[in-house]
Amino acid sequence: MANRYRGIGVGLIAMVAGLILVLPTGSAAGVLAGTVRQATGPVVGAMVSVQHGDPIHTLTVFTDLEGFFRTPELEVAQVELRVRRIGWKDHREHALVPDEGLLIELERETDPAELAAQLPAHRWLPLLTAQIDDATQREQFVRQCTYCHQQGNRATRVPREDWQWDKLLSLMARMGGILPDELRAQVPELFRKAYDPATAIPALTANADSPDFAPAPSAEARLAIVDEWELGVRSSMQHDLIVHPDGRAYSVDMMQDHLYRLDPVTGEMASFPIDSDLQLGGALGGADQPLPPTANAREGPHSLQVGPDGDIWITFALGNKIGRFNTRSETWTNYPLEEGYYPHTLRIDGRGRVWFTLAVSNHLGMFDPETESFHVQRLPAGSLTQDLVLRMLPAILWLADRFGGSSGVGMEGGDPDFMPVPYGIDIGPDGSVWFSQLNQHRIGRIDPDTFEVEMIDTPFPAPRRLRFDSKNGLWIPSFSSGLLARFDLETREFQDWKLPTAEEGVDTPYALNVNRRTQEVWICGTNSDTLTRFQPESERFTVYPLPTRVTYTRDIDFDEQGRVWTSNSNMPTWQIEGGFPRVLRLDPTGGTAARPAQLVRRVHP
Repeated sequence: MANRYRGIGVGLIAMVAGLILVLPTGSAAGVLAGTVRQATGPVVGAMVSVQHGDPIHTLTVFTDLEGFFRTPELEVAQVELRVRRIGWKDHREHALVPDEGLLIELERETDPAELAAQLPAHRWLPLLTAQIDDATQREQFVRQCTYCHQQGNRATRVPREDWQWDKLLSLMARMGGILPDELRAQVPELFRKAYDPATAIPALTANADSPDFAPAPSAEARLAIVDEWELGVRSSMQHDLIVHPDGRAYSVDMMQDHLYRLDPVTGEMASFPIDSDLQLGGALGGADQPLPPTANAREGPHSLQVGPDGDIWITFALGNKIGRFNTRSETWTNYPLEEGYYPHTLRIDGRGRVWFTLAVSNHLGMFDPETESFHVQRLPAGSLTQDLVLRMLPAILWLADRFGGSSGVGMEGGDPDFMPVPYGIDIGPDGSVWFSQLNQHRIGRIDPDTFEVEMIDTPFPAPRRLRFDSKNGLWIPSFSSGLLARFDLETREFQDWKLPTAEEGVDTPYALNVNRRTQEVWICGTNSDTLTRFQPESERFTVYPLPTRVTYTRDIDFDEQGRVWTSNSNMPTWQIEGGFPRVLRLDPTGGTAARPAQLVRRVHP
């Protein structure tokens, strides 16, 4: 298919050697528009992505019922164009901008192996979990084996020898992903049997000719525009992201000890290193620290929020500190903790105080910026033995640091529920602080003045990152069961809904957030390459496919326009398609503004 160059205007520079056409900054070249078809008619719901810039920016729109697509205005003269949809072969080409007459022919994918490879991780994982008869062990496998990365993607299906599995499972355990000994011993055979191409591919593609095999995104989802920006280097891990009131996004690189800032309007990116005098691995480092060999993490920035004055507060999970980044002077102030380990997720209350979970030592912390003082509260443990071991943790880490041995956050094997793991945290409408204990299957409340603690068992496993709406409702993702739950603060009752992506297979909602303007709940499809919107009044889900294969989403934030932001931080990063971490923005209704005139002309000629 040949593109037609229609004249791009004054100021165009032609770099003949690379056939790259560049416009002056701020000058719009125009749009790309056209139709995606197959031999029998239009392809509905195909993702049309255009890539350009430094850092690389990818913008994706969806085709409509007639296969038509249209991008917003692009400020470049040439892009890399990619069109993909499950069931068809990927299409790639160079495209010149503007061009509103593109015709792209997609070819059906008839090779069963290639077709199965297009499926997201959550479509593969049930082949494995179906072999685990014990429901408790099945839940433990999903929870522990998807802590940091997708389970079921291409990289996790690679055949391995037993000794390779032993090494991998030991590393996973030192990072906190612990399997019971009986289940751990079964893992090599479980993987070999589940992902044997002779049985897996026929099972996954048996109904490939059915409309239900990979249905097109809904009409609502097809209105979305997805922007992705690559940030960092191949060894980076962009863990959490927030949107500053000035419109710029900040992301923490946990593996390279950097804070990144992205201006989505100009594409300008800046990075701010976090200096440290700690050893590799920080407070949990040492000879046996479990970090990847490419990591340069001593502080391990993890979670971040914007304070009342516009400064950014960050947990340094490995460095055992709370950090403050002054956005005006671009300088750091760090506050070391004297008690507890692994500050994890943080939120800021109405008085400007910083509350955070301490995942390894089973504490909840509060830092008051006015007095520059901490209060660290020990949380209830699941048993006396658990409590005693947690109290001995400082001595255990001291001995490991000085005399060798494992100094990671986990163990080689044993009870995966032994460490409570305080995880998500949020501030209630009355100022109370609520948190989750991932492995204990509990949520809790702490009084912000008396520090009195109340614990509540959840009727579902693995509550992870939770958020409040504006109507006394606490929304909770059940990470290992694919549930969305709401806890009513007044009635003290739980209500839950099965995620539509979990019905297809095994999805793992890592986090969620509530847009308090609309009361809509947005949930991570961490194992399905999706974001999902839930509208509580109608109890209706909308699933938004994401363009990059292997998108492991973390925290969610919103900008002033109601667009949804998150990060793609699968660890290891090389598993992500393209091998780079990304931050991404989803505009649920961007397509309505970008395409109405064309749509009207085509539907009503």
